[in-house]
Amino acid sequence: MSSTPPTDELGRIRERIWAELAAAAAAPGHPWRTAVLATADPVAEAGCDARTVVLREIDVEAQELVFFTDARSPKVGQIEQRPEAVMVMWSAPLGWQLRLAVTLGIETSGLAVSSRWARLKMTPAAQDYLSPLPPGTPLNHPCEPERGSRGHFAVVTASVRRIDWLTLDPEGQRRALFDAAGARWVQP
Repeated sequence: MSSTPPTDELGRIRERIWAELAAAAAAPGHPWRTAVLATADPVAEAGCDARTVVLREIDVEAQELVFFTDARSPKVGQIEQRPEAVMVMWSAPLGWQLRLAVTLGIETSGLAVSSRWARLKMTPAAQDYLSPLPPGTPLNHPCEPERGSRGHFAVVTASVRRIDWLTLDPEGQRRALFDAAGARWVQP
């Protein structure tokens, strides 16, 4: 392994991270398409909660990721109480792990929501937001509950505050941080 890579390599890595995130939002098979979202949950025994979300859009300029949720989901209340969260992604083909420190915002009405719902409502994915029952409601049968006529669709925007990038390489691991303080190499 060579000595510390040049600083301009950090810029190339950052550009590649955002290119891969954009690809993930566009390609259902991309390993980063599904990310683990961890939020604070003061009610949970562990004090936190984690679940997998599906990336739907990426705004590279604004450094934002977008995913959808049922507005009645417990994560909505968690986000409203504490919008700071962490998203984790792993790509085996790249050998890259991302940990993103994000600030979450939820929209349940307005143009951003209605325009996305208009594109989604005729797809099978719309069924996730049409249930008359909130997520986590106990069911007597594992069968599909009756579908409601009104969606409970919400748009969640994750504004990225920090990227913690780790690459696993046979020649040695490397790690870098990208945030308001700039880009820098750190010990893996």
